[in-house]
Amino acid sequence: MKGIVSGNFILHPSKHCSHSSARRAGVMELVTNSLDMQRVAELIERVAATEANVLVLGESGTGKDAVARLIHDRSARRDGPFVKIDCAALPEELLESELFGYEKGAFTGATDSKPGRFEAADGGTLVLDEIASLSPSAQAKLLRVIEERSFERLGGKQTLRLDVRIIALANVNIKESVRGRSFRDDLYYRLAVVTVELPRLVDRTEDIKQLAETFARQFAARNGRAAVGLSSEALESLLGYDFPGNVRELRNIMERAVLAAAGDRIGPDQLPDYLRSAARLMQSRRHKPSLAELEAVYIREILEYTRGNKTRAAEILGISRKNLYEKMRRYEIGGVRGQEARV
Repeated sequence: MKGIVSGNFILHPSKHCSHSSARRAGVMELVTNSLDMQRVAELIERVAATEANVLVLGESGTGKDAVARLIHDRSARRDGPFVKIDCAALPEELLESELFGYEKGAFTGATDSKPGRFEAADGGTLVLDEIASLSPSAQAKLLRVIEERSFERLGGKQTLRLDVRIIALANVNIKESVRGRSFRDDLYYRLAVVTVELPRLVDRTEDIKQLAETFARQFAARNGRAAVGLSSEALESLLGYDFPGNVRELRNIMERAVLAAAGDRIGPDQLPDYLRSAARLMQSRRHKPSLAELEAVYIREILEYTRGNKTRAAEILGISRKNLYEKMRRYEIGGVRGQEARV
């Protein structure tokens, strides 16, 4: 059964549902070659069966949204609403009204009552993206909601009960915010009942080939193209790049490459110039020779210069003939392994 792409992950339909129903319901399974991501998949499976709040940590583009969706889709709340709000996208005064709703006349312009995201997510899952950007006031109100499972709309007096699971998304710097007291530690621990931390793409390079090929198939099909594969040179460039934008960046690169490919293969020329240059730089940094490797190269050059005269080579190197032979044996230069060769 072929996998499909959802968000930043390669996903396969669950064994518990058909391909069509899986696509419709979003009940998917993470497929990866990375041991770290396999552990993430196992943790998602375990936590989805609970009612615990979840904190998903990771750099931008690592797939936090997809993890939140997977947890919801594999939970008992899968048939309930899945509601998301970006806490960094709204100013404080609008964020609180979006979260908690408001009553008519609560503020200038509130001509009607409006339910908030908490009410919209009742019986399901509420995803709070960029949770670290919440103001102290909003943090305090959110903590009360989590502890009491109730709240009032802005300008309202009626206490509303709700049944919502919270999944919070943040980058790894939220831990620094807690230490610096800009984010409440009591709220942090209420949200982080279970923490799912996603690795960077550069730390799971074994997934790059599978992700790139799947994205290529997806975008080829979306644009009415025949299947498009990766040349070995293009793959080498991808594997040598550090992907600061993580899986999202890889996805965007593959979309561009598929559109730029003239035939059925993506070559290095279809990849961004910055990627190829950065990949070459990264590879050069990763393959810096050790001191021993440099010494072996230098000894070989001196022996070539002296045409194999080891006495002369030892003089140029500033070492004894005995020391030269020891180094030649160590580096297996000129076939010297056991007894000294004749000069």
